[in-house]
Amino acid sequence: MSGLADSLRAAWYAPRPAFITVLLFPLSLVFRAVVAIRRALYRVGAMRSHRVGVPVVVVGNVTVGGSGKTPLALALAAALASRGRRPGFVSRGYGGSAAIARAVIPGDDPSIVGDEPILLAASGTPTWIGRRRVLAARGLLAAHPTVDVVIADDGLQHYALARDCEIAVIDGARGLGNGWMLPAGPLREPASRLAAVDAIVRLESNGSAKGSPRPGAANVLDTPMRLEPLPWRNLRNPVLRADPSRWAPGGVHAIAGIGHPERFFEQVRALGIDAICHPFPDHYAFTRDDLEFENAVAILMTEKDAVKCAAFADDRCWCLPVQAAIDPALVERVLARLHGRQAA
Repeated sequence: MSGLADSLRAAWYAPRPAFITVLLFPLSLVFRAVVAIRRALYRVGAMRSHRVGVPVVVVGNVTVGGSGKTPLALALAAALASRGRRPGFVSRGYGGSAAIARAVIPGDDPSIVGDEPILLAASGTPTWIGRRRVLAARGLLAAHPTVDVVIADDGLQHYALARDCEIAVIDGARGLGNGWMLPAGPLREPASRLAAVDAIVRLESNGSAKGSPRPGAANVLDTPMRLEPLPWRNLRNPVLRADPSRWAPGGVHAIAGIGHPERFFEQVRALGIDAICHPFPDHYAFTRDDLEFENAVAILMTEKDAVKCAAFADDRCWCLPVQAAIDPALVERVLARLHGRQAA
């Protein structure tokens, strides 16, 4: 099944329509109609959006798969905190089994709360998860009454949670793929949805497409973001310092269970490391057997994957923390939206 899913995802981003996407195109029209009807029901009030008492900023995307939402949410929270705000996070907890809204703390089990919420909580910012984001946000605010802005990591399509600012993140290398809706393409909502957000953030990489379509409206801030690597961190022994010069080719393996594994592999190559690359599905639940590489001297992974490998990692396991470099204009746009909500 995972092989079929990988083939389908590759077809979404192929330069020409593939047979499988053409075959699925009628289903994408049905999906598009369902999405449009659902959004219209919220717009006319037949389905309700709920406010939670403080401004809400949603960081999401219109495509499936990773595009740097969590690093952006972390960078935005840090920037708002430096401006005197007291942010808190809510997330669905995708990949976890938690059925009710609950707090997340560092050291929680990722199989219960998901991988990304643990990264959010590790920043020291109050974090709650819940399939129903409204309940998660209310739980967050009840537990932390000083929080004055909620940042929702993902949830652009979760209209039950009313929001005051929407940020859509786009992978600059892959863009919107073939521009078709699921399952024939990667879009959760049509590209026209980007005209309604407050800001579009484009994740830059060495492979970012030049002159890619820019579907935002004139009043939408369109700004870049970079993920800057920090020093390698050993999963088993944080005091160890990496020495990539001793990681001989053939003995280095890189794993990635994220939405776009090639982005991590590009980072590894850009750092001058010749690694054997092993892509896995997004939110993949790693086991000890997945790290059984013969003669491996180093096993490299993302922070998100390290959360799920920490329990059985050894001294060969290293993760590459990253931090998002964002445009100050994005912070100003968000603050303007928050001030506008409070003045209303």
